[in-house]
Amino acid sequence: MNKILKLGEMAVLAKQKEKEMKSHTLKCLFWETTLTCNARCKHCGSYAETKKYEDQLTTEEIKKVFKDIAEDFSVKNIYLNVTGGEPLVRKDLFEVMDYVANDLRFKWGMTTNGILLNEQNIEKLKRTNIDTISISIDGLEETHDDFRGVKGSYKTIIENIKKLKEANFLNCLMVTTVVNKENINQLEELSNILEDLGIDLWRLLDMDPIGRANDNKDLLLSKEEIKYMLNFIKQKRKQKEHMYVKYGCSGFLGLDYEKEVKHQYSCCLTGINIGSILYNGDIFACPNVPRNKKTIQGNVRNDRFKDVWDNKFEIYRNKETRKCRDCKNWDICLGGAFHTWNLEENKPNRCIYKIIEG
Repeated sequence: MNKILKLGEMAVLAKQKEKEMKSHTLKCLFWETTLTCNARCKHCGSYAETKKYEDQLTTEEIKKVFKDIAEDFSVKNIYLNVTGGEPLVRKDLFEVMDYVANDLRFKWGMTTNGILLNEQNIEKLKRTNIDTISISIDGLEETHDDFRGVKGSYKTIIENIKKLKEANFLNCLMVTTVVNKENINQLEELSNILEDLGIDLWRLLDMDPIGRANDNKDLLLSKEEIKYMLNFIKQKRKQKEHMYVKYGCSGFLGLDYEKEVKHQYSCCLTGINIGSILYNGDIFACPNVPRNKKTIQGNVRNDRFKDVWDNKFEIYRNKETRKCRDCKNWDICLGGAFHTWNLEENKPNRCIYKIIEG
């Protein structure tokens, strides 16, 4: 009976997704503020590092882009996700976000490694009406510091989280953990630590073979480890603790896991209702997608974002030619997460469902 119910829910969701594919309403917009970062993480999809990038959008350029988007779209329907690199290394971040949030009225959140969340930056974030912050913690102290490439960062981040909780202005304080072979056995202990810190949402995702992770494939989870992680999330959800725990990627997991570890059944909607502006102005989908001439759709220095959004992104929206269309899960999965899709061979580089099923 439960399986029939799940199949029925999937059929309803499939119709919803089909409608979204046709309307491609922009709901989530990423701004990749910079590729410069004060860490060197083993999994980084964009190879961010400490060097400066000369072609980064200027303050005035990015302000104009957001002004145009506010004129062309309904701001109240778009959630702005600020990411990097590390957003807090960008010196004009608060000037831009003051304009974007307080003048243009965008609702926004930020992903950060948490190292630079000192008292001054926390106060500035409060003044710019930030809604959500996601902080990366990838294991216990020694494991996290090694994975992120910054000695002492774990202790700094824990103290900064305490400062954020004390400031008490966020709608949601989230921690994201990239689960890999080095921290898979630390999840229970880390859960207790985050619960004690008062974290609202803990988002776990397995390490994908993209970017710098391709240089560290020995850290990728096995089938048994993926199932352990998903069962761990299911267990935490049943316990109904203060901290909500969920799986954080869009790949289809199968009926045994899908709804139990996510908010709902899901498929990858990058380029459909998820877009982004990269550090150099490129108009893009999810920042984790590999960057090349096929996936980059335009550039805000030459193109108006709405024109590109309305008339391009065909590579993301047309899924009819994908090789895995004959899969029984096609209607809900639609080819899985695009950031692990192999454009040359027109197939997934990695299918979590097939890994789980063996």
